Amino acid sequence: MEPINSALSPTERLHIGDCLVVLPSREVHAPGARRSVRLTPKAIGVLLVLARGAGNVVTRDELFAQVWPDTLPTNDVLTQAVTQLRKALSAGGAFPQGQEYIETIAKTGYRLRAPVAWAKEQEEAPSPAADAVAQPVDAADAADATGTAALPDAARAAGFWRRARRRLLLVVGLLLLCSSLTMAWLLWQRPVAARAPDAVTADGTGVIGSPQRPYRLITASQGFGTFPALSPDGALVAFADESDGGSTLKVQSTGSTTSATLVKAPAGAMDRFPAWSPDGREIAFARFAAGGSCEVLVVGATGGSARRATACDGAEMLSFSWTPDGRGLVFGSMTGPHGAPGIRTLDLATGRWTVLDYARGEGDFDYAPRYSPDGRQLGFTRNPQLGAVWVMDANGGDARRVTSGSAEMRGWAWLGEHAIVFGRRIDSESRLYQVDLRSGLLKDLGVDDAQSPSVAGMGTLLAFMHRAPQFGLFRVPLDDPGRKERLFASSGRDAQPMIAPDGQQLVFTSNRSGAFALWWARLGQSDSLRPVDGFRPEARQSPDWSPDSRQVLVSGRDDDGRPGIYEVVPEQGQWKRLPVPVAEPLQAVYGPAPHLVFVIGSEGDGPATLSLFDRGGGQWRRVAQVAGVSQVRYDRATQRVLFTRLAEGGLWSADPALAPGSFHELSGEVPTRWRFRTWALGGDGAVAYLRQDDGCPVQLSRLDQTQPPRCLEARAAAATNGFSVAPDGAAVYVPLAVSDGTDIGIMPVPEAPSRPSLGVLKWLPLLGKPDS
Repeated sequence: MEPINSALSPTERLHIGDCLVVLPSREVHAPGARRSVRLTPKAIGVLLVLARGAGNVVTRDELFAQVWPDTLPTNDVLTQAVTQLRKALSAGGAFPQGQEYIETIAKTGYRLRAPVAWAKEQEEAPSPAADAVAQPVDAADAADATGTAALPDAARAAGFWRRARRRLLLVVGLLLLCSSLTMAWLLWQRPVAARAPDAVTADGTGVIGSPQRPYRLITASQGFGTFPALSPDGALVAFADESDGGSTLKVQSTGSTTSATLVKAPAGAMDRFPAWSPDGREIAFARFAAGGSCEVLVVGATGGSARRATACDGAEMLSFSWTPDGRGLVFGSMTGPHGAPGIRTLDLATGRWTVLDYARGEGDFDYAPRYSPDGRQLGFTRNPQLGAVWVMDANGGDARRVTSGSAEMRGWAWLGEHAIVFGRRIDSESRLYQVDLRSGLLKDLGVDDAQSPSVAGMGTLLAFMHRAPQFGLFRVPLDDPGRKERLFASSGRDAQPMIAPDGQQLVFTSNRSGAFALWWARLGQSDSLRPVDGFRPEARQSPDWSPDSRQVLVSGRDDDGRPGIYEVVPEQGQWKRLPVPVAEPLQAVYGPAPHLVFVIGSEGDGPATLSLFDRGGGQWRRVAQVAGVSQVRYDRATQRVLFTRLAEGGLWSADPALAPGSFHELSGEVPTRWRFRTWALGGDGAVAYLRQDDGCPVQLSRLDQTQPPRCLEARAAAATNGFSVAPDGAAVYVPLAVSDGTDIGIMPVPEAPSRPSLGVLKWLPLLGKPDS
């Protein structure tokens, strides 16, 4: 470092290296800068203290004592002052951020490294347009005062290099412009690739055929193939075959060959949730037997005898996958005597459990944990009934939400280290979406009726479950279920039939017209059926009638996809969006008085919360709330609030004011978490619940009293998103599957969505080329 003379003269101009500082105006004139930079008084103070101790370390305490006396400043104010000095001293572009002038001494302070000299009184400030700072002293005086080379020589050398750099940057810029124009011309001249919709005709003169789908089905047979899992190399897919009422694990090639049974389950047992080990040699799966017995087993990929990994008796929403080293399994939140909240790992050799330490709420249920291909990240779905996908470090740190909205999640998988694919319920179907974890961009993969995605470890192939059921609305008399009557037949999917308190009107959701909408009709008058246009209802929560049967509260979305609560007069086709003060309202029901409304909604990353609002006078005032609620109903017959929770199965009740002391558990196990919408209130306060049981896909039971369950339908399954009970309790209105079945689909992994790059290429789509 050059020797520095710190014997400062009391003048108004100071040379710091090649820069001139004018103290009265607090201006810094840097060589090559178009204009001077004005400093704050505190920044000038810091510079003077550093100049007096030039060449030596000045501590932060000394700077605070001299520049900020009699105050208690934070470290930020000093850091900001030094940053401003560095920018001002490097304003000419000769050096990055003035680092050659001011050096940071870690955990101590700063040191001014540049030569310091005071100017003579008669020196004038240089012109802002000058290439170098005019020196106030001659070369001999400067050399005597600082022990360095003459300052004008340094300025001339800096000017030479600045001019050379500018010419070089100009040449590079011209080369980049020429290359961009050349690339644009080549892209413009390339042949236009035929797109699938255009390929159905040959030059507009002949018919070729329908466009190809982006996927193919490899189990195209009449049955139910569920829970697909691709092998690491993408050559095989394991799945659960539930065609005969049971569930048997099978394996087949992704080239659509005949499947083979992996392992034979004992009589009455059901095998599900296959998961390949990282090396592709073993498959872990869950076996469920009668009486709630459950165990996780591991079997060779070619079959053979299975060995037990752990018991999972009483577990609901069981989920697991392999650890990156293939020595253990990672489990999501587990219920039952062998369960625990949060994510854990199980060492298969020792049977030892390890709890993962990460941030989670008391009522959060974390499901389907999966490590990224490089093993550095761990993803999972939090509260999958009304939740999102989260990603965190493999050791549990930096947990963050990566999908927006409170959605019904239908499986997910990694697409490399920086993207995921997930299924979610939307309108009357489940679709696959792709999210880039770096940009946050979302992409619809264009696959209808798809869920439970699985990606091969090499990241080239995507498998999923394809299910396209058709549901119709039925009135099923409870005294004779065999006399069920179908209402409003169509080829669409009808769901969520809600009968009005007068027993004469029905609202439901359907895509029967091609668009998903809310429909209304008077029973017995088929010509009264009509849609309510203008908004899109949500399929995850059922509408709620007002006591006078005139209005309906419906959760839905506007044209921009924003969630909201709508108050609808269905007979007249009129509606209004209510100003509910909740970021994402999910469900609303009428309370004990017209001005009281119960609303379930979520704020930010928190779980769904039930709130009681008083909307009297047009002002929405929150009266009470309960966290972690998935669905709510108000029972006018008994004047109580009934609700289900996200973190546990069962049904709870509270008084109309949601007083904490009034909470009471009505049922400890049902409704289950996945079937939290398949319960309804009768006019007399009865609580009906639809469950699926062996030999009876649609079984009705009472949760408010003990009585034998009743089988309503022995062949077809019921939708799980809502039904209703007639006011007189004589019948139920339920959506039943008219046709159903699932297949396993295979498709190439799509490219990750990305933002267009800057430059000429981003404007190509505007030039008229179809494929640009």
